[in-house]
Amino acid sequence: MAEAVAYFRGGFVPLSEAKVSIRAKALNYGLGCFEGIRGYWNTARQQLYIFRMEDHYIRLHNSCRILRIQLPLSVEELCVVTKELIRRNGHREDVYIRPLAYIASELLSPTLIPEDNELAIYTMPLADYLDTSNGITACVTSWTRLRDNMIPVRAKPTAAYLNSALARAEARERGCDEAIFLNANGFVSEGSAEHVFLVMNGDLVTPSTEDDNLRGITRATIAEIAAELNRRVIFRHVNRSELYIADEVFFCGTGAQITPVVKIDGRPVGNGRVGPVTSELQALYARVVRAEHPKYAHWCAPVYE
Repeated sequence: MAEAVAYFRGGFVPLSEAKVSIRAKALNYGLGCFEGIRGYWNTARQQLYIFRMEDHYIRLHNSCRILRIQLPLSVEELCVVTKELIRRNGHREDVYIRPLAYIASELLSPTLIPEDNELAIYTMPLADYLDTSNGITACVTSWTRLRDNMIPVRAKPTAAYLNSALARAEARERGCDEAIFLNANGFVSEGSAEHVFLVMNGDLVTPSTEDDNLRGITRATIAEIAAELNRRVIFRHVNRSELYIADEVFFCGTGAQITPVVKIDGRPVGNGRVGPVTSELQALYARVVRAEHPKYAHWCAPVYE
């Protein structure tokens, strides 16, 4: 079996050769940012579709602008490189794509200046990240979500994920699969790496972007496609207690896709099973990301021409 290939320092190299020094600022100080992108295999068409690739790379460019990291490639060039990388790796299954922009300088200081900026991209097969069939359990973590004027949460800085890792570790110690953050004002913010939706009286309710969460591409997708199911989407502050009285709750994100939450803080959500609204959204989303819904096919970039 051929070794996987990565994009590293301006070219395609064996994954085993894509190495960063232990002195790199990216490792020592978390000076970097990333994206998570998914590609979906359509068996009937024998085609791999990258979902909303351009939107993800626009967000990566925005993250780099916030962090003073200079990307060497335009959005269009990143899309071309990503398709070629997948072809070289020969993926014919659902795939995850991780672009990473970081500061490779080995100087001993946590400075964000245009020095030794690097870009790496790798891919890997990825099926379900969480249990999307039976649902998962969650708890509200004691860790507070970072505020945007501390570490910018509307970007995707690598350093911010220490906050997520601590919350998820606490959740696991409490016997739960995932954590839910409150922000400094006590409102629901997001999961450790996912957005949160509540189904209340048939509407989809999700925390406002004012509540220190990422401008999510998957969340924006759900907000748009929900109209196909005659569902209204409401962005607003969400109180913790509303998690306990919602009819349904689900996480969403590039990795999580649409993952039902069946128990929060020991309380069953609804009847404790995957709800009908979540199920119908899952089915619609699965069609959309595989270019099976004509209205949204422009979001799906084919790899194998």
